[in-house]
Amino acid sequence: MALTDMQARKALPSERDYKLADSGGLHLFVTKKGHKSWRLKYRFAGKEKRLLLGPYPEVTLARARELRDDAKRMLRESLDPAMEAHKRKIAAYAAAGATLEKYALLWHEAQRGRWSAVHVKKVEQALRRDVFPQLGRLPLAHIDGPMILKALRQVERRGAIDTAKRIRQHISAIFQFAMAEGVVRSDPASSISKALLPTPVGGRQPAVRTLGDARALLAAMDASTSEPATKLASRLLALTVVRPGIVRAAQWEEFENIEWNNPGASAPDATWRIPAAKMKLELDDKTDQAFEHVVPLPKAAIAVLRQIRRLSGTYPYLFGSRRSPRHPMSENTISYMYARNGYAGRHVPHGWRSTFSTIMNERAVAERRLEDRQIIDGMLAHKPTGISGSEMAYNRAIYWDRRKQIAGEWATLLMEGQVPAVELLIPQR
Repeated sequence: MALTDMQARKALPSERDYKLADSGGLHLFVTKKGHKSWRLKYRFAGKEKRLLLGPYPEVTLARARELRDDAKRMLRESLDPAMEAHKRKIAAYAAAGATLEKYALLWHEAQRGRWSAVHVKKVEQALRRDVFPQLGRLPLAHIDGPMILKALRQVERRGAIDTAKRIRQHISAIFQFAMAEGVVRSDPASSISKALLPTPVGGRQPAVRTLGDARALLAAMDASTSEPATKLASRLLALTVVRPGIVRAAQWEEFENIEWNNPGASAPDATWRIPAAKMKLELDDKTDQAFEHVVPLPKAAIAVLRQIRRLSGTYPYLFGSRRSPRHPMSENTISYMYARNGYAGRHVPHGWRSTFSTIMNERAVAERRLEDRQIIDGMLAHKPTGISGSEMAYNRAIYWDRRKQIAGEWATLLMEGQVPAVELLIPQR
């Protein structure tokens, strides 16, 4: 005869533990201290086993019967209900401890071998600044799309539209990493990409466009009270037109064919060989040596290198952090110098690439050297869609002499009227 809820409610403690049977192996177990719980007796693989379903009255009679029926369905599928319950309990405990911050750091550590040192640091900074304060302590299983979007809206409100998009990609990668570990079953960040604000049309980096303005900018920085290393970094950036992060993370081992112990020696074949891992490439291309970027160094750039070597030649980085010369210069150091000296909103470090492209392409058109336009694009390390590493290396080889000439022409134009690099080591007062 099936048990009734009234019988369960009125069951009193006795001198010994006892049980009140319901049906299908379900029974109410009553201890001598009066604690009541639902239990299920069943057989699995020829052995009698018991499964605790929960305390009464928190688990009602009706709910206990539902749990019994669920267990019976598992048995029909050759699953042990007790083992399945144990696995769910372990998963719940694991999910509770699987915070976003914990798995973000695990994911970040796993990527170190695939990323440049600069990118490793940049991603960590973005997570600690824009993700961990709001979402870091929450279990991954409790985070949904709207919660992620709310965090990204704060990034958008400060005008960092592209940064918000990149952070969404990072969060999505973290969830996919956790999915592979069996911690979560879905990636809520993947569904919110279209909800983010679009990148503004024509949102180019501010940059001066004329040769006169470019010379005036350099002269203003040279005359400022900024640190000598910052001025030299700015000048090297302007001369080589690589991306700012490349200058900040430049290491002495990347420079070739320069006699450091002989300051007066000429260096006609001086080059800066930037590893593919540091370049802005697809992940697979970062491991292909053919995608390294080789920069011809004109005399003015070599002069900058000789001076900065006097400051940092014993350290791995040319431009070290003020806190530690063994770490790269902060990504905002050159930007702050430009802003402090009247160029806020007019020119940013990345703008030198636009300045170079504008001026040298205009000269190419005026001089009817239209083939230079492709070479100028290559000097900016722009990778045409679908080109292979071998094609990149081949193009660099066949146009190398002209690349050196263009680099020299640009340096001559830009440095007209500028003070020698050695004078940048003298702090301004």
